[in-house]
Amino acid sequence: MPVTQDQIHAVLERLALPDGGTLVSRDMLRALRIEGSRVSFVIEAPSLEIAKLMEPLRKAAEAAVLSLDGVEAVSAALTAHAPQQPAPSLKVGGHPKPQAEPLKPAGVKRILAIASGKGGVGKSTISSNLAVALARQGRKVGLLDADIYGPSQPRMMGAAGRPASPDGKTIEPLHAHGVTLMSIGFMLEEGKAVVWRGPMLMGALQQMLGQVNWGELDVLIVDLPPGTGDVQLTLCTKAELSGAIVVSTPQDVALLDARKALDMFNTLKTPVLGLIENMSFFTCPDCGGEHHIFGHGGVAAEAETLGLPLLGALPIDLETRLAGDSGTPVAAGGGAMAQAYARIAEGLVRGGMA
Repeated sequence: MPVTQDQIHAVLERLALPDGGTLVSRDMLRALRIEGSRVSFVIEAPSLEIAKLMEPLRKAAEAAVLSLDGVEAVSAALTAHAPQQPAPSLKVGGHPKPQAEPLKPAGVKRILAIASGKGGVGKSTISSNLAVALARQGRKVGLLDADIYGPSQPRMMGAAGRPASPDGKTIEPLHAHGVTLMSIGFMLEEGKAVVWRGPMLMGALQQMLGQVNWGELDVLIVDLPPGTGDVQLTLCTKAELSGAIVVSTPQDVALLDARKALDMFNTLKTPVLGLIENMSFFTCPDCGGEHHIFGHGGVAAEAETLGLPLLGALPIDLETRLAGDSGTPVAAGGGAMAQAYARIAEGLVRGGMA
């Protein structure tokens, strides 16, 4: 019988913290994953200073879980929240500044946009997982959450805190799962709506591209909002964009909007590098049957019609949703979905697109 989460919690409850309580009672366990006989989890200390003293406890936690029947390998990582940085003295948004030439951050080799014609097709999930998969391929990857009205990458990537700005001009990004990360969600109070007109969106995007210290990157992935609005127009006309990937589900209604996104990139002379079909099928965990809830092959047929590559077909998957909600993208693991994203990443690297 495979080990259960309750068994793991029970054995970790026996390890007392020096100042009282346990890892479970103090809510210090994160990203607990059980993959057959392999168990992994993260111990999140309340501060960097405390984390430095917890290495013996980390080893004891690994040994305790390894003692359980059915467990053959355990990986426990130790992390901590960095000290709260002062808020950058930057005004986010505002009208964009004039540019003499297309914007491309120093040190960034390629800028790759992930787009969709409509919301709800899993574009942000694919952006985060593709970024992690490329990082696992050894690429230096950045992820810019350009969905200003609905930033979701902080949650999906498990990153929190405000970016630092030592000089009030340059923004220091955050890092998670080997990816350099920036989102408007880090700059605003949680739960606060962004109520901006188009020029402010354009100014914010310009800031997050040009004022963030991205460092040396092989590829910067930009998670675009759905549709064909101001952010897309700004990125395609003001930035040196290497190309775009369009995400759609197979059904006709989604493809209608995906075609509009494809037409937008064609109008703005931005190369489309390929299409990804998301929610392509569902594999029943009980019977093992494959069900095509949103139809079958619509994106593949569209790609063939347009002479574009189909970069991947991804299923509806519960693990992917749970991983995104928990802040550890499924591509960071070792299951079937991680392998699916790895194949897409390998194809991009082989094709010189990342």
